[in-house]
Amino acid sequence: MPLFVLLLIASTTGLLAAAVAWRYPRSMPGVRDPVAATGLALTIALGAVLVIGVLAVVVRANRTALYLDTGPARWSFEHATPFTNRWLDHITRLGGTVVILLAVILGVVETIRLRNRFVIPFILAVTLGNHVVTVVVKDLADRARPTLNPIAQTLGPSFPSGHSSTAASFYAAAALLIGCRRGHVARTALAALAVAIPVAVACTRVLLDVHWLSDVVAGLSLGWGWFALCAIAFGGRLLRFGASAPTQV
Repeated sequence: MPLFVLLLIASTTGLLAAAVAWRYPRSMPGVRDPVAATGLALTIALGAVLVIGVLAVVVRANRTALYLDTGPARWSFEHATPFTNRWLDHITRLGGTVVILLAVILGVVETIRLRNRFVIPFILAVTLGNHVVTVVVKDLADRARPTLNPIAQTLGPSFPSGHSSTAASFYAAAALLIGCRRGHVARTALAALAVAIPVAVACTRVLLDVHWLSDVVAGLSLGWGWFALCAIAFGGRLLRFGASAPTQV
């Protein structure tokens, strides 16, 4: 059951992102920059999650909000099995140390393909910057983790979820870079993955009882927000990421 819930939530959000990415360039024919096309879907997702993140922080002291946090934790604990926990652990690694390896591969491949020396600095700014900001917020919030999973107590402050913010920032950056100079279908698929993967990682953190629901919502908000700031700071025109996409897929 937990795996089914995860797949349902991740696939739904991914499809929504794909729908936005698919319609935007076609509804505005003057927009031909692949960075703008991919970035729009991520920006819309960012705006929606940021609103939810702000609400999650504001209502934390409310009884209803407390139930929204403890309810999913209790449900996941009651439905957990060794099989589901094993697969959840595999998926959650997509927001952990595996990102380091993927970032190295992405940096090398995209630097060669795009022939742009700013690719690696951009990736470093997204990943390392997000890590620093997340740690700072964690220390400031100093929120206790759920108590149902004994392992959670050894992982430090709970708010926001580091795995969620790491996944949100990195996979958005990966979609932005890989989508450069590619066709519309490819960019649409990348936008879907850039949303679905972080959401899946966020779900695992709740289902494994190592984070509260509001932790992962805030983590996604932080990750996508930091990515957006980095994308704006580097700029598609400055980095020459925005070459016109070919007509083929």
